[in-house]
Amino acid sequence: MRDGTPTLSSSRPSIQPLTRARRIVVKIGSSLLVEPESGELNRVWLDALIQDVARMRARKQEVLIVSSGAIALGRRYLGLRPSPRDLRLEEKQAAAAAGQIRLAHAFEDALRKQETSVAQVLLTLEDTEQRQRYLNARSTLEILLALGAVPVINENDTVATTEIRYGDNDRLAARVALMMSADCLVLLSDVDGLYTADPAEDDRAEFIWEVSEITSQIESMAGTALSDVGTGGMLTKIEAAKIALNAGCHVLIASGKLLHPIRAVEEAARCTCFIPSQTPLGARKQWIAGSLSPKGFLTVDEGAEVALSQGKSLLPAGVVSVEGEFERGDAVIVLAKDGRSLGRGLCAYSGREAACIMGRQTLEIERLLGYRGRDEIIHRDDLVMSS
Repeated sequence: MRDGTPTLSSSRPSIQPLTRARRIVVKIGSSLLVEPESGELNRVWLDALIQDVARMRARKQEVLIVSSGAIALGRRYLGLRPSPRDLRLEEKQAAAAAGQIRLAHAFEDALRKQETSVAQVLLTLEDTEQRQRYLNARSTLEILLALGAVPVINENDTVATTEIRYGDNDRLAARVALMMSADCLVLLSDVDGLYTADPAEDDRAEFIWEVSEITSQIESMAGTALSDVGTGGMLTKIEAAKIALNAGCHVLIASGKLLHPIRAVEEAARCTCFIPSQTPLGARKQWIAGSLSPKGFLTVDEGAEVALSQGKSLLPAGVVSVEGEFERGDAVIVLAKDGRSLGRGLCAYSGREAACIMGRQTLEIERLLGYRGRDEIIHRDDLVMSS
């Protein structure tokens, strides 16, 4: 695609965004997980998907799963009406409470067969919009990945009200990809990608292999179709792609109807690939540089100044003074001892905590603060140096 005009090509794009990604978010739609007739979980399909996840992990890739299906499973279990669009909010919350247990056990069983740990994480919209909750959620997910677990994430439907809901897990998956600086987001669905028109209604519809910019023309192709068991559609996937692309994350929309859907994409199954203009780290640093108002100042010694110029993180030992009232995750300006601005970054500690540990060694943090936080006061990935 060039200048917003989609490329309609008979050749598929490279699968390198998937096979070479360091961190991947896979989103599973309700229509894939839940049998439409029986309302039961499709365990054969889930086992096959988890085998694909195991293959990715064997390549040293980190995988997070965003899964729909709790309401779809729970409403049949509780004898509620068959369509989620016919349920009142409180009925959806009750269905989610019942279905979430069944969904978690299913993932645990499937991942146990691959000798892999699993962890369930429930999020609301506020968890990715309020700064402290965002940082807490990100830290939890980072630790889970570091410990070798596969986080299975869903919207916390049991407590979310209409005003604070994502409304669909496509956008939730995109927010998770943004939060975790993922390299690739895979949206598995009951369709195999984006077409110029609805292929069920227009036999002249052409498949779009690759999109490098989401224009109004691309959006108009999405339509509004919904499935019987899910609440998403192609339009929500396009909106999710916008979020992910802005975070420097590749997005693949692919069919999940096949067994081993990830492997199928790697072996030439059709999918639409959305290509970002920058890397996740580049997007994050651009956001830090231009979108955040600094709340304080950290002055560093000469040794720290040299280390920062070499691309290293800022450790507490290199900080000589702290100014301003700021919280963990706020942006601060880093100054040299002569007052020159060296850059700006996201501080891993509040102003009070930073003042307490400045000039100290990393091993002293727990004794001084009463808990073990990050070794770095500003990690190099959260730091943008002045030119």
